[in-house]
Amino acid sequence: MMNASCPGCKTSGGISNISFSFRGQDRIREAMHSVFLFHAIKAGLDMGIVNAGQIPIYNDIDPRLRELCEACIFNTRSTATEELLEYAQQLKLNSSTNDNNKVGKEEESWRMNTTVEERLQYSLVKGIDKYIIDDMEEARKNYSRPLHIIEGPLMNGMSEVGELFGAGKMFLPQVIKSARVMKKAVNYLIPFMEEEKQQNIKLLQQQGNTTISGLDSQYTIVMATVKGDVHDIGKNIVGVVLGCNNYRVIDLGVMTPCDKILKIAKEENADFIGLSGLITPSLDEMIIVAKEMQRLNFNIPLLIGGATTSKQHTAVKIAPRYHNAPVIHVLDASKSVVVCGNLLNKDKKEDYIEDIAEDYNDIRDDYYANLKQIRTISINDARKKRWISENENFNIIKPTFLGIKIFNNIDIEKLINYIDWKPFFDAMQIRGKYPNRGYPKLFDCKEVGTQARIVFNDAQKILSNIVAHKIFSIRAVIGFYPCQTLGDDILIYDPQDSKKQIATLFGLRQQTERDSNIYMCLSDFISSTNIDYIGLFALAVFNVEQEAQRLVQKETDDYSSIILKLLGDRLAEACAEYLHECVRRELWAYASNENLSIKDLLSVKYQGIRPAAGYPTQPDHTEKLTIWKLLNVKESIGIELTESLAMQPPSSVSGLYMAHPESTYFAVGKINQDQVHEYADRKGMSIKEVEKWLSSILAYDVDSQ
Repeated sequence: MMNASCPGCKTSGGISNISFSFRGQDRIREAMHSVFLFHAIKAGLDMGIVNAGQIPIYNDIDPRLRELCEACIFNTRSTATEELLEYAQQLKLNSSTNDNNKVGKEEESWRMNTTVEERLQYSLVKGIDKYIIDDMEEARKNYSRPLHIIEGPLMNGMSEVGELFGAGKMFLPQVIKSARVMKKAVNYLIPFMEEEKQQNIKLLQQQGNTTISGLDSQYTIVMATVKGDVHDIGKNIVGVVLGCNNYRVIDLGVMTPCDKILKIAKEENADFIGLSGLITPSLDEMIIVAKEMQRLNFNIPLLIGGATTSKQHTAVKIAPRYHNAPVIHVLDASKSVVVCGNLLNKDKKEDYIEDIAEDYNDIRDDYYANLKQIRTISINDARKKRWISENENFNIIKPTFLGIKIFNNIDIEKLINYIDWKPFFDAMQIRGKYPNRGYPKLFDCKEVGTQARIVFNDAQKILSNIVAHKIFSIRAVIGFYPCQTLGDDILIYDPQDSKKQIATLFGLRQQTERDSNIYMCLSDFISSTNIDYIGLFALAVFNVEQEAQRLVQKETDDYSSIILKLLGDRLAEACAEYLHECVRRELWAYASNENLSIKDLLSVKYQGIRPAAGYPTQPDHTEKLTIWKLLNVKESIGIELTESLAMQPPSSVSGLYMAHPESTYFAVGKINQDQVHEYADRKGMSIKEVEKWLSSILAYDVDSQ
């Protein structure tokens, strides 16, 4: 009916809703999902939101249960619901009886009466490294060559890990732990392989590389965070997952120039190139790499990933620059193995590439069609409809000091309560299901709760070690300045002379037609008639990258390394939250009586905002340059900006403090050429340069101009 009445529309739905009444009865729920999808797909359902790893094959469902599910879903008889409830109750009773008959087993019974191959495979799948050295030594005595251990039991174990992860039956932290066990096992064998190499050079030349990345690996991927970007947590996770699936991963690290990526890819005869980036300027760098791959006649797939990337941008901006092989956006680590596997599968490759090409063609068509439909008003009209405070004469509070204040060695223990753990679990791809989605509710989620608790406890141990041994140091700088608004810009005055302008913070105003008929800009929250005040800040967690690298290189511990990096990011954000509270209550003291819970702080229930350059309220990263100049950030606390204006070290945060009681976060959204041209003129930049930095919010296609 939907397809007939609305041709071209796509349909989607949360499949688990149909079985919500059977919470705790997974067998019933999974059967209902399978039956519903079996019939709904035939009827034209385009997409279903469901755990694909827990859907039984339709024909494998108990015939009685399958028939009851269909009777309920199609309402074929009035007694269907009661019959299914009765079936579920009987199933529950049977399950309880079986549980009571189970005999308790010792924790490490898996090591009893088993072969060394079985123990190695179990250790890899479960991520247990306690006995790995002993088991490797036993295996070494049983095998004629160390390489055969890797090709046999170790790769068998990692193959099972890959299959379980691909089926949604293992979680990302478990995979990373498995990789840690694998690395320790192989590292134990390397000295013996080196000895073998000296004894028989000719034989080992035929065997190839003897490092963990080269042992019996069938396919090679060169991965890098592109030039100007310093973020690599997501890339590292993808590398671990691919390594677990027997890919040879050559990780070039961060801030990698295009020529180096392509040079190494050629030298190593790579089968794939993977690019990663977090900040929006990285998108342009990825386009440059794609163009160079075309110019140099590369013929291998290009994989795109990272927080700032998207399927749409990949299809519209990157793929058209490289025609020799597929360009594919990879959403997360779990998808990387599937994508690479499909591209290597001779039976699936052609159809898969064709499907991707058709999908990306549709995305491009939709993008350009939607671009034409975006309705904007002129920048002059938008200014006439700017946001105006309901209280023009609100009391402007002067900060307790003007100028700069530096904070060295901020106490990490003070920040722990301010940590927002949700992004941590998101990065580890542990997501609870309704009603136990967010932290700490996800601990109660039946599907992920146990694993979430394990990872959280591991993070707590690492965090305690960071505090106890002072592994990290955190520094910050805050500055307060007199200011006034002039149009869309904020004029910054000398702290000692409020008539002397020393800088300008440039603003962008909403232009896309809005139902509210109000078009906002950050400058709206600053007075244009009286001397007002604004705060600027920058902070960073230092020694994160160095300690993470040590864990990988010296202790072969990717798992702890990734958690440590995530904790660095979380502590940086926690410090930003903590300092903002200090600003509101003490340093600026415009909300000295504030008394909010951590939950309220993380829900932004306080007065004022903390906008950052490169984010929706001011998408222009070049505004960081003004902050760096005013606060003398590099010299005062040591945070540098890359050529793409990413902050180094990566666990850094910077932005503004605004105190207006009605100030709020908003997204500038798409802007048109008239504002871009005027903005470029005000900033003294070329239009082309401004379009480069603001490419993600342009309401027009630069390439067609």
